Amino acid sequence: MQGRPNRDRVLSMLGLATRSGNVVSGGFATEEAVKRGKAYLVIIAEDASGNTRKKYSNMCEFYEVPYQYYSVKDVLGHAIGKEERSCLAVTDEGFANSIRKHLVDSKVGGSEHGENEST
Repeated sequence: MQGRPNRDRVLSMLGLATRSGNVVSGGFATEEAVKRGKAYLVIIAEDASGNTRKKYSNMCEFYEVPYQYYSVKDVLGHAIGKEERSCLAVTDEGFANSIRKHLVDSKVGGSEHGENEST
């Protein structure tokens, strides 16, 4: 039960980021954000198809964008006020850092990727 509060915080942060216009969702919009350097974090649903998971994880690794497998399509969509979503991108660095902190703290939904960017 310890991971539940962090999971709720992640979904709440996604909702806030969406309301402030800092989330794009769906395959095409996520891909565009990554390729144009606008994405600071990509979240891929754990129940996304194998092809979707591979496509976005490979793309994020190539463009050095952190990504995370998290939650399921229906819950991700609900958190941002949409139908189910397989992937989404956070386009604000502050929100992305905050969400990543909660993802790492919760240790829910797999391991974090994309830590290889240099500063």
